Amino acid sequence: MLSAFWCHLLPAIKLYLLGLKVLLLQLLNGPLRLPVMPRQDGNVAIVTGGGRGIGYEVARHLVRLGAHVIIGGRDEQEGLAAVRRICEHYKEAKAGVMLVPEGRTEDGFEQHFGVNYLGHFLLTWLLLDTLKDSGKSGHVSRVVNVSSSAHCIGQIRLNDLNSRQSYSSHAAYCQSKLAQVLFSFHLHQEMQSGGFQVSSCAVDPGMVDTALYRHLWTPLHLAQSVIARLLFRTPEEGATTVLSAALLPALEGDCGGGYWANGCREMTTPLTFDPQLQVSLWEISLQLLNLH
Repeated sequence: MLSAFWCHLLPAIKLYLLGLKVLLLQLLNGPLRLPVMPRQDGNVAIVTGGGRGIGYEVARHLVRLGAHVIIGGRDEQEGLAAVRRICEHYKEAKAGVMLVPEGRTEDGFEQHFGVNYLGHFLLTWLLLDTLKDSGKSGHVSRVVNVSSSAHCIGQIRLNDLNSRQSYSSHAAYCQSKLAQVLFSFHLHQEMQSGGFQVSSCAVDPGMVDTALYRHLWTPLHLAQSVIARLLFRTPEEGATTVLSAALLPALEGDCGGGYWANGCREMTTPLTFDPQLQVSLWEISLQLLNLH
């Protein structure tokens, strides 16, 4: 009993302490400002979760730059059929969830793993041929996964990715964000080694005042709502790192990829560079999604 309680409490403590650290660092860094970006006339961008929050700000800025933007948004428990429908129309998924109560998508996947990771894995996989065909020298196709600093305290349980043995919303969230980084890094390596003009990176927008925190325990949510209005980044500021990774001309070819936070590339934990873990997660994801 005590062991089970500790298994639920420890991930929560780690995540909240990390959140405090991230908030202090971004306050010290000051507000983010988006550099001047090139026009995107003729380019197509798919933005998941583009109906509100960070996704809305990303989509709004891309439209201002002349891009054709496809916005996706879906219910948390909806299955991966929604992702397939986007791809069928193109050849739209809330972008992410955090600390949701234990539940499953229509396909039977744990919600954090299914929505935050598998949905984006599937979307990228189904559009990969299009991304390869669209990329060319000086105009690389880019895949940008919105992860979180929470990835650095996450663990990948390859034998229990759906958290059936034990469930902690905090641990499940961190696992999904670590999975996004592992996938991003492996995809980038695969594309570069294959000679394709496609780059892939993971970004952390920081602590942003969005609806992502709505599943916090009620007293914490009330406190967070007040603190967020005063200290968190606005969705527009949160979109800065995403847009930089997606649009900066300097990030073409070998200069692309990596992990981005606070508007620049940053180092991440050694676990994210583990080639065996990257490959194992990739192969299991293909099996879970029946992609062969």
